[in-house]
Amino acid sequence: MVGPPEVASRTDNTNGRALVGPNYNSGDSMTVESCITFCDAHVCGQAILNGGAPAPAGDCNMVCAGNPNQFCGGPNRLNVYNYTGTDLPAGPGGGGGGGGDPVGQPTPATDLPTPWTYGGCWVDNAFGRIGPVEKGGRPDQTVATCIAQCAADGYTLAGIEYANECFCGNTLVRGAVPAVESTCSMGCAGNNAQACGGPARLSVYTSTGEVVALPVPVAQTTELPGQWEYRGCLVEAVGKRILPNQILWPTNNSAVACMEQCAKFGFTAAGLEYGEECYCGDPTDIVAENGVFVADSQCDTPCPGDPLHICGSGNRLTTYFWNGVMNDWKRPANTGRYEFFVPGVIIPLIATVGVNNKVTFLEKHGTGYPNTTGAYELDISLAHDFSKAWREMHVQTDVFCAGSVILPDKAGRQINVGGWSLESTFGVRLYTPNGVEGVNSTNDWEENYPALKLQRGRWYPTASVLSNGTILIMGGQIGSNDRPEPSLELLPKPVGGSTVVHLDWLERTDPNNLYPFIVILPSQNIFVGYYNEARILDRNTFETIKVLPNMPGAVNNFLGGRTYPLEGAAVPLPQHAPYDDPLEILVCGGSTSGGGFAIDNCVRSAPEAENPEWIIERMPSRRVMPCMVSMPDGTVMIMNGAHHGEAGFGLAEDPNLTAVLYNPYDPVGSRFSILGSTIVPRMYHSEATLLPDGRVLVSGSDPQTNLPDGTPRYPQEFRIEVYVPPYLSEGRTQPTYDLPQHDWAYGQTYSITNVHLFHGTSANMRVSLIGATSSTHGNTMGARTIFPAFKCNGATCDIIAPRDAGVSPPGWHMLFILDGPTPSVAKWVRIGGDPARLGEWPNLPGFTPPGM
Repeated sequence: MVGPPEVASRTDNTNGRALVGPNYNSGDSMTVESCITFCDAHVCGQAILNGGAPAPAGDCNMVCAGNPNQFCGGPNRLNVYNYTGTDLPAGPGGGGGGGGDPVGQPTPATDLPTPWTYGGCWVDNAFGRIGPVEKGGRPDQTVATCIAQCAADGYTLAGIEYANECFCGNTLVRGAVPAVESTCSMGCAGNNAQACGGPARLSVYTSTGEVVALPVPVAQTTELPGQWEYRGCLVEAVGKRILPNQILWPTNNSAVACMEQCAKFGFTAAGLEYGEECYCGDPTDIVAENGVFVADSQCDTPCPGDPLHICGSGNRLTTYFWNGVMNDWKRPANTGRYEFFVPGVIIPLIATVGVNNKVTFLEKHGTGYPNTTGAYELDISLAHDFSKAWREMHVQTDVFCAGSVILPDKAGRQINVGGWSLESTFGVRLYTPNGVEGVNSTNDWEENYPALKLQRGRWYPTASVLSNGTILIMGGQIGSNDRPEPSLELLPKPVGGSTVVHLDWLERTDPNNLYPFIVILPSQNIFVGYYNEARILDRNTFETIKVLPNMPGAVNNFLGGRTYPLEGAAVPLPQHAPYDDPLEILVCGGSTSGGGFAIDNCVRSAPEAENPEWIIERMPSRRVMPCMVSMPDGTVMIMNGAHHGEAGFGLAEDPNLTAVLYNPYDPVGSRFSILGSTIVPRMYHSEATLLPDGRVLVSGSDPQTNLPDGTPRYPQEFRIEVYVPPYLSEGRTQPTYDLPQHDWAYGQTYSITNVHLFHGTSANMRVSLIGATSSTHGNTMGARTIFPAFKCNGATCDIIAPRDAGVSPPGWHMLFILDGPTPSVAKWVRIGGDPARLGEWPNLPGFTPPGM
């Protein structure tokens, strides 16, 4: 290059690039000389366009990356150098009209693949880029290469600009208008004879024979779904999200789609950014981040799924608010309270209230706290006397992440199956509750491996009593962090036979399906929830009868899971005589793979309804590793867990300290009440279980999460708490009754006597049956809530037992009467007997069957 360069400062990119040409260069070693050398070889531009105008020299104040003694422009500013010689070099391609191969004026391509044709020259960037999808530039770009990219993605339009930039779409957007054909004068970078647009000009090709150009898009303010209202263009700080939940829809995002998705999951603010991004949150998020609304014109990017309307812009959100109450989360004056109950001697991971009203705790044995025996029993009535409250018990193998359930035999034995590794995973352990409150019991856990063992080793299995009284064991892994065991088996195992059934759907969803949720349905068939899926199994063959819709996950991640390790919790909702309505199941919390964003909703469905769907109900806070407790009044207590992470050692943080009550009888959107908070983080291996007096026992926490210096961030937790629910904290006296007969047959009538209501009458009295449960890892095995029919005459009330084993699988229940909202202290009743004759099993050394 000869002749001296001239330097000027000009504004750039206010309405488009000021210096337009087929090539540009960037790099960490940029200097004025290297830029001029590049332009010698490639032709950088021929004119100042798009409103480029002189600017004060001081605006070009950024030093060159390769020479700090030189200036290389500034924000939206160019240092421009003009060649004043007469021997302008020819570029290596592109450039038409400004150098290049002397082939004359480039023309539109004609050798096009069928059915593509030329669609004209169009003005670009008058109101924004008119090609919806930018594919970028390439040095060998031709009309054919651009068409190939667009056709591969299913687009019907292809446009080329600046010789090498390709755009795709089904329409032109942002008020595109035809241009004078001669202004598409730049040869393609890969074929100088073909016209590939020009400065602010797009050569357009179509596969349909027509080019549809849409007007300049506007924010959608009418025909909005539900109670949504447009609020304006919201500034978002660079690198920081003002609404927390991001959804990426590169091809189909629209204002309506975004609003509908946010509302479906209970969010009251929806924002759209960069065209393809949808965000869900609440107006309070915007207030918390000091959000600022600006002129609507600053949001100017069309929605890919609705190019007539705006979906924000760079760091600008087209924003909508829900005008109304979507989540009526109650904050009652009477919330109940957490109370410290008793110092602990164990870090339990399995908690079970026995039919003797005492609580058995199991913990890791051999891999847990030093010198533990792995088992203790707590006498609630002796909590005031620490020396007597706890009774040491013993297990032989490690119950770490085993499954438990209470049997329907006449003793109400507890069975524990599976465990940590090796022979522990085959473990079958039995405990017979005995003794009375106030006097230490004497029985201990019974175990004899290998005389009695599972057929398959299992870690993280679920146990359930089927409608025929046999014991179902499902799922797990073969040992600590080992291969899956995607099968079920039955106990008692027949002599010489096998009851193992392979389950391909558990194999497919490993490892996110441990501790699957199992509920016996009124048909006596079996509901199974695992990962984010659910199905119904035949009660005899265990073949799939119905595959249910997937359980919705998070608003921005449909793959959020509900079973361990993504760990939510599940319980069946109450059944009411005459039991004509299908049983509903409630699943709350969980997490998302990888990011560990805890799920902030519950889903509820009736699996045996004609067309079952999952209803989504947003919780007041996110929660992974929750515990759920079925309460005597039909409500469900939700407590424990964390706001972030997943189940496992050190994998969760930010404990959720606040209890929430779910009332299934209130309307959707009004079912949650925010209750009291604790100071004790209850993270991994924490439990909650209903006591016979109506309180909730809260125990455990074994997160093993340490600070950088090695000290515990969330310590292993020995303390035992109780939650006093609102129905007990308002000062009312609990009703009383006597239960002459504890063994009930299906459909028969039984009397309770000496019924004493202190506040109301039998007209507002209720009776509930709460199934005996064993709780671990958010899985409340055996949960059931039944409100039977009854009739009172004075102080005697006749109760009709549930009609069959579909309404109430055989087993033990706590019987409560409720004086208005206030429950009695429960008494235990067995319903349905022992049809599998478990009372005679196992007839092996080391075991003491209670008999029939």
